[in-house]
Amino acid sequence: MPRYLPVILVAAIAACGGHPPPETPAPSAPAAVAAVEPAPPIPVPVDSELIPAPVADSVLDKELAEELRIASDSAADEAVLETLAELHVDSADHEDAALPEATSGPGGAKALTNAAATFDIDVERFNSHNRVQYYLDFFKGGARERFGIWLARMPRYEAMIRSRLLAAGLPGDLVYLALIESGFSNTATSRARAVGMWQFMRGTARLYGLRIDRWVDERRDPIKATDAAARHLKDLTGMFGSYYLAAAAYNAGAGRVSRGLNRLPDDDNDTIPSDATFFRLYDTKLLRRETKDYVPKLIAAAMIAKEPAKYGFPPLPPEAAATYDSIVVPDQTGLDVIARLADTTVAAIRELNPQYLRLTTPPGSTSVVRLPTGLGEATALAYADLPANKRMSYREHVVASGETLGGLAKRYGVGAADIMASNPRLRSRTLRAGQRVIIPTAGPLPAEVARQLAAPEAAEGDFHRVRRGETLRLVAGRYGVTQHQLQAWNRLGKGTKLRAGQRLRVSPPEVAVRTKSKAKTASSEKSAHGHSHVVRPGETLSGLARRYGVSVQALREANGLPEDATLRRGARLKIPV
Repeated sequence: MPRYLPVILVAAIAACGGHPPPETPAPSAPAAVAAVEPAPPIPVPVDSELIPAPVADSVLDKELAEELRIASDSAADEAVLETLAELHVDSADHEDAALPEATSGPGGAKALTNAAATFDIDVERFNSHNRVQYYLDFFKGGARERFGIWLARMPRYEAMIRSRLLAAGLPGDLVYLALIESGFSNTATSRARAVGMWQFMRGTARLYGLRIDRWVDERRDPIKATDAAARHLKDLTGMFGSYYLAAAAYNAGAGRVSRGLNRLPDDDNDTIPSDATFFRLYDTKLLRRETKDYVPKLIAAAMIAKEPAKYGFPPLPPEAAATYDSIVVPDQTGLDVIARLADTTVAAIRELNPQYLRLTTPPGSTSVVRLPTGLGEATALAYADLPANKRMSYREHVVASGETLGGLAKRYGVGAADIMASNPRLRSRTLRAGQRVIIPTAGPLPAEVARQLAAPEAAEGDFHRVRRGETLRLVAGRYGVTQHQLQAWNRLGKGTKLRAGQRLRVSPPEVAVRTKSKAKTASSEKSAHGHSHVVRPGETLSGLARRYGVSVQALREANGLPEDATLRRGARLKIPV
């Protein structure tokens, strides 16, 4: 067990570091899952007075840009993962009997040989299956670029995952489940709302001791999620006696696989479930197509990952043992504050701590924050000297007409109660124009809003075209308005759900309704000069470019801005046509 210094843990690990079922067996180990055990931190006197430490807009701009980069990368992952989950022959009910007979089952006449590769799951006996070849072709073809990125990520986590799987008595090659579940992405989210590298659903994650709330989602923590996944897979293997049946249950749920097994006809050669039993289930309608194909995907991914050059992929980066330091913080602390104390970037801290959903550790609890190797001791000493009232950064917001406390909370990604706590003189939730409100910075944007901003622009002037999965809250956060305003402008009732393709007004109707003469004048002025935009806190050139459908370069040229320019709150920008 690693040991802590007074407030520092120096942890060396081998690497930097689904859809789990709604029906799961009871865990075989205590529910508490922890990569580390925090030692009692050195107490720091708490100062009751709140002293804001302003954060420059340029810093927030950089953080927003990093959020968008991560969101864009996750969106690219999820597009391929969604395609991977939905691949089929003709339909979910297609009979496999129509597939080439010579390769329709585990007993195909010839297997694909892998002379240089060895496996601790049964690959060689089943790699002749037609769907294994299908997914080999998919990974080498349509998904080639993204699959190459996933392979390049793998060395960061492979040794850590293998060590935990082996410690649980499982084959190390089950590491490739994370490859087909998430592409080793800690931020991946499926349409079913499975999250993280191991794609845990909320209920299963909590069953295995992972914390999920509005501050922390440990499904995104590669170490804690791997520990939980290893215990989950161990339980499923114990239940079914087969790694491939366990993998199928990881995807579809233990209950569904059990029911399928109970409905299989008796077979004297298969009285004890085995990996071959999975392929007997495959040839029935007792499993969904996605679950049927889950094991062939695993086998295909394992074959490529073991010998990437053989399948036309570049060699994997050399695997090096990675280390990180950690400090224990006794209460809510901004990750930007820790980054300053460590003399590193917030992006580096966020990358090591993806489980923190905001730019801060949760209030009211002790938390472990990982740091780049070599920065732990100095950061711990600097933190010990930091007054309690400087652990969080704050910024000031000048209230505009029509803004609400709830709207500010969504815009900045913090809770309304947190804003109230940071503004003792704020006696009411009703805000007035010109009022100055202190915002405890917990991230430049909510993660969901950042993900929407990273997607292609769907605005049409004063309107927004709804995409699949968007909610009124997400659209409101994107355009800096309130849900109530959107409901009023679009005559929507409470609880109305948005439809993909729906056209929503995102600015007041009175702005768009003009007399014919005014509209004609405005149109001629706009065509000649474009229009202007007053910069609000947290806005960036790239975000404005997406909003108005112009390029970042066009914005720079129209306003005489240099390449490294950052936006100043209140500045008026010309928007070119």
